Formats: sequence, C-alpha cells, structure tokens
Amino acid sequence: MNKTMADAGAFKLRQTAGKPLWRKGLSGGLKTLLLLYAALTLYPLYWLFISAFKTNRDFFDNPYGLPAAWKADNIARAWELGQMGRAMFNSAVVTISSVLLTLLLGTLAAYVLSRFTFRFKSIVTGIFLLGMLIPIHSTLVPLFITMNKIGMLDTYASLILPYAAFELPVAIFLTMAYMASIPREIEEAAMIDGNGWWGIFGRIIAPLCLPVLATVTIMAFLRFWNDFSFALVFINSQELKTLPLSLSLFSDGFGTDYSLTMGAMAVAVIPTIVIYLIFQEQIMRGMVSGSVKG
Repeated sequence: MNKTMADAGAFKLRQTAGKPLWRKGLSGGLKTLLLLYAALTLYPLYWLFISAFKTNRDFFDNPYGLPAAWKADNIARAWELGQMGRAMFNSAVVTISSVLLTLLLGTLAAYVLSRFTFRFKSIVTGIFLLGMLIPIHSTLVPLFITMNKIGMLDTYASLILPYAAFELPVAIFLTMAYMASIPREIEEAAMIDGNGWWGIFGRIIAPLCLPVLATVTIMAFLRFWNDFSFALVFINSQELKTLPLSLSLFSDGFGTDYSLTMGAMAVAVIPTIVIYLIFQEQIMRGMVSGSVKG
C-alpha cells in the first residue's frame, strides 16, 4: 500500500515537473519561428540598403552579398539628379495634408454614425462603405476630365482631395468598429459634468480612439506616399512632382540605372520607417484592445 502510494506520488511529481519543460520548449519554438519570420520580413529592407551602395555591375554579379566596394555617392547623385529634395517636400505636403483631412472627416463621420440614431442611417453608412468596392484606378479618366474643367489639374489639391476621398471608407469603417466598443456610460458621465457633444468628442472619444487612428494613419501614409498613378496623371510641372515620379527618372525604355534607383529608394523609404516607429505603440494597443475586459 505504501509502495503504491509512493509510486503514485512519484508519477505525479514527474508529471508536474514535466509540464514547465514542455511549456518552455513550446515557448522556445514559438520564439524561434517569430525570429525567423522577423528575419524574412526585414531581409528585403536589408537588401535594399546594401544594394544602394553597389555599382550596377556589382548589383548583377553579387545581388545578395555585401558590396565589393561601398559606393556612397549613389545616394548623393540620386538626390541631385532626381531633384529628390523638392520631390520629398511635395510628397510630404500632399501626404500629410491628405492624412489629416482623412482623419478629421473620417473620425467625425464615424462618431456620428456609431453614436447617433437618425433616419436613413443605414443607407448613409452603406453609401460610405460602398466606396471600398470602387476600383480606384477606374476613376482616373473621369477625375482628370472633371479637374481639367474646373482648373484643378497640376495642383496639390488634385492629389489631396482624391486621396482623402478614397481613403475615407476604410477610415470610417475601422473607426466606427472601434468606437462601438466604447461604453456609452462614459458619454453620460461627461454630460453630467457639463460637456456637450463637441466636448465629449474632443476630450473623450478622440483620445480613446488613438490606437485605431494610428492604424488609419499608417495605412493612409503608405498609400499616399507610394502612389504613382494619380501623381503621373494629375501632375505635369516639375516643381510639383512627387517622390514616386522622381524615382521613375532613373529608368527609361532602354534600361535602368539600378545603383541610382536603389539609392533613391533607400532615401524614399526612410520617412515610412520613421512614421511606423512613431506610431508603433499605438498600433500595438489597437491590436490587443478588447482582449482584456475592463
């Protein structure tokens, strides 16, 4: 009897001791997979930056290795020949203006649609969300004709307004879904304290929506910063050309100067990385929001 109990106790002890090891092994394997995924994700960025310092010959002879001789003047030549300083300024003006306009209109529309009840609310919501089904590039010709008639072509507004308009459905959809998770008791308490609707929106709802607004900002910034087709069609003057248009100067019908192209792309991608690093904390909060109650 005592031997049986001792054996059972030893078995339970081994079982209890084995669980942490099993969990540690699973955790270690998961971390290894995440490290491999991170390496695969970051490798294209690494390849871009090392390619920016190669000659054209080195780019083809040794595409994946380090440069045989680091050619630092690729970036300087690309900056000068592509007039990237002016192009980056134009892209910054267009992108920042479009993002701010998208956030302002999208947040206000989402606030009304998610917190108020009125006639034809479902129809209005459906019209906004229907915009996500419209192929953006199918509107280039009618937009060009319209802007040409009203004299808006070759201006910052010819890019800012279409960018914001086509990004609004996504911004409204995401922000509405996030606002729906905010308890209405918070608004009622704010009203008791003497806040009106604008006070509730500016002091409570908007700050609580920072995670989803950061997500919308990143998505909109990437789309606006990298857009080529709208800028190609609506912008003609050299003074207003955006960064994607300046990158196209290094490629023609006869060939591509890869050393200059990679140097220019390395410079163009830096603002995107900086914006992501600024908003990464808010994005992480948005990803885990709702996973813990209270």
